[in-house]
Amino acid sequence: MDSVADRIEHTVLGPTTTWGDVQAVLDDAIEHGMRVCIPPCYVERADDYANVSLTTVIDFPHGQSRTPAVAEAAKQAWNDGADEIDMVCNVGQLKAGEDDAVRETVAEVVATVPIPVKVIVEAPLLTESEKHRIGEIGADAGADFLKTATGFSEGGATVADVALLSQYRPVKASGGVGSWAEAEAMFEAGAERIGASSGVQIVEGWRAAQVDTDPGGAN
Repeated sequence: MDSVADRIEHTVLGPTTTWGDVQAVLDDAIEHGMRVCIPPCYVERADDYANVSLTTVIDFPHGQSRTPAVAEAAKQAWNDGADEIDMVCNVGQLKAGEDDAVRETVAEVVATVPIPVKVIVEAPLLTESEKHRIGEIGADAGADFLKTATGFSEGGATVADVALLSQYRPVKASGGVGSWAEAEAMFEAGAERIGASSGVQIVEGWRAAQVDTDPGGAN
């Protein structure tokens, strides 16, 4: 598997995240060739600091803002230098059967910014049928990726959810992926990206595995 590092979004999104925390993630990304996922308030500063691919989150972590506010937040993030947007779907609306409202918000964000948009579906909170519905909604609305979870609710990425969601759009597996073995399982299930605060451990684990399987000991 080539270019694993470029498929890792090294992440820091906690409520106490400081610029120092973001800077450390950026430094890790520079050293290891990863992408990053950081809070929107730091995107402009991060864009000035490092030449790495910047993902940020909007309407995070609950996805309950009105559509114009979500679209405006996406536009601001793009203007600040974001390369990709991760937006949270409105799980309450989805569960209430208000699929058109969910689709409208995703479609509006996609139409507002000329950069990839990932829809965070919060799979641990969804039933099987709801996962299929949000997959269809994301595809219909033009989302570039589906992302498994925020990591701030009841669970994270699972192999089963990655396999299901990848039927509809490319998947970013996020939430609880802490090692190369776990990341490899997600890739094998169909994930295109991994979002993790353990990006360094994942990349180092992948590189160590490459050495272990190379008879000549080369990286």
